[in-house]
Amino acid sequence: MGRAFLIGTVAAILAASSTFADSPNVTAVLSNSEVAVGETVELQIKVTGPGDARPPEEISIDGLEIHATGTSRQFEIHNFTTNSSVTYNYTVLPLQAGRFTIPPQTVRAGGKLLKTPELVLNVADSAGRSSGARPSRGAQSQPVSARDLLFAELIVPKKVAYVGEIVPVQIRMGFDPRIRPRLIEPPEITGQGFTAQKLQQSGQTTETLNGRPYDVVTYKTAIAAARAGKFEIGPVTAKAQVIVPRARSAPRSRGRSPFDLFDLDDPFSDPFFSNPFAKMGERREVEIKSEPVALEVKPLPPNAPPSFSGAIGNFAMTTDAKPKSVQVGDPITVTTTISGRGNFDRVNAPVVEDERGWHKYPPSSKFKQDDEVGISGTKTFDTVFSPNEKKQTVPVLAFSYFDPAKEQYVALRSEPIAISVQGGVAAANVPSAQPGSPPPAAASRVGSATQPTTKPQDILYQLTDRPATAESFAPLYTRPIFWTAQLVPFLALIAFVGWKIRQTRIGNREARRIAALQHEAAELMHKLRRNAASPREYYAEASRVVRVKTALASRSGGIDPNAVDAETAADTFKLNSDSRDQLRRLFEQSDEWQYSGAHNGGTTISPENRREVLGLIENLK
Repeated sequence: MGRAFLIGTVAAILAASSTFADSPNVTAVLSNSEVAVGETVELQIKVTGPGDARPPEEISIDGLEIHATGTSRQFEIHNFTTNSSVTYNYTVLPLQAGRFTIPPQTVRAGGKLLKTPELVLNVADSAGRSSGARPSRGAQSQPVSARDLLFAELIVPKKVAYVGEIVPVQIRMGFDPRIRPRLIEPPEITGQGFTAQKLQQSGQTTETLNGRPYDVVTYKTAIAAARAGKFEIGPVTAKAQVIVPRARSAPRSRGRSPFDLFDLDDPFSDPFFSNPFAKMGERREVEIKSEPVALEVKPLPPNAPPSFSGAIGNFAMTTDAKPKSVQVGDPITVTTTISGRGNFDRVNAPVVEDERGWHKYPPSSKFKQDDEVGISGTKTFDTVFSPNEKKQTVPVLAFSYFDPAKEQYVALRSEPIAISVQGGVAAANVPSAQPGSPPPAAASRVGSATQPTTKPQDILYQLTDRPATAESFAPLYTRPIFWTAQLVPFLALIAFVGWKIRQTRIGNREARRIAALQHEAAELMHKLRRNAASPREYYAEASRVVRVKTALASRSGGIDPNAVDAETAADTFKLNSDSRDQLRRLFEQSDEWQYSGAHNGGTTISPENRREVLGLIENLK
């Protein structure tokens, strides 16, 4: 009975909480927007919210074969509130090269008809890929060499990108299972001019190449170019330990092949690989390396919209406001949801086109990614507005991004959301009447009709000669002229005290500002010496400590650290030409890392560069 009661109670709570769930919404993403003919892409349509959903049964587009492959469902419970979502998976197979548009699809959910965003798929004749160390898939025409035991492959689906654009990248590493590999250094993409996000292992499969099986491990990441130009992405390097047979004791009768990695011209002919117990093996460390891939990076077009914050990709925006009926001064939370595919780390909150009559508070944000590396997902902003007067709609929000497929900026504006704001400026306070007394207006009429008469003092009217000025026997301190005379020095004293207090506060504020800058410089120097920061954080902290030290060393003493550039710092410390060039490179590298828009850099700073930067900053005196 107790267990049944508990189950019934939980079911009732879940049923009650589901009635307060949000309205259903739908989004759609492609696992990759750049592919080659014959390569498949996954299309996901995700429906979040209550109610049964009916996805499109068939999606027909000339040049593409799209088939449904399955459905997955997720449930989440937070504070007795149930959130559910259903993901419908489709496989897209391009049959020809070109630019294909997947139009919005209609999904029925919760009694509503919802539309997915429009998606664009670019299909090339052959994808950009590096496979110099990869065995051929064709028929075997050359004798098997030792390098066929393993390979590395770098796949970059785009050959042309824009500065800051997130480009998905795949790394495939294949091993012959008979060498029993052990990875001791994970794969790393080398090169300059771009940043890479943290590698995420996405799966392991078995493939047959040239009639031989390979264990293939796939990693996914994303890169973003920091500046325009032509670059080489890669090569991908890694280190692994493999099992090889021990060297033969008898002298060899023929020369060693340059590709004989394991001291065997044909490693598959050695009995060690056919019978691992025939002779003892040893572990040997080998380096795996792929070929680089060329990438051309173009700069962003000029004349970006005012609301552009660096977002590059394809996005959609929806807004909602709660509550919709408030009083003047009450808060209204405007929720903005930006979903799609792109560099979400550069997606900032939409800007308000007209803030007149509103008080805006700083927004909060949260991001939910839909893939391994965070290229596609949904970012939600909650902004609190407080109306200062009567309003009928919430402010219009604007968000802009650059669409690399269309090669143009796209500006999004929120739809007007109707609200009701009641109240206004409070009326002036009117003194309340005493019980039994007439209203103020009536009292004034009564007073004007019956003015009280002052009874004259008899002795004054008995005087025959009145003086020129009437004398008073009241004390001096009760006369208005006395207090008027005292008011002048009193006001002067108050002004003097206020001036002294203000001067003291200004002095204290300046002292506190200098102390805060000194403390910030010490903390930044401590972080730089620890060598634990990523390249992006390290260069940001290094340029910041230069700005802070310049503000402390300036003669005026009131310079803002945020306004300090490389030339200002060099002039302040009177640096020579070499130190000036070194300081300019430091600021350029800091801007490069910040502008690229990647959270986790794929490259590291060498100890020599760290010592050079640290020595430059320590000599700024």
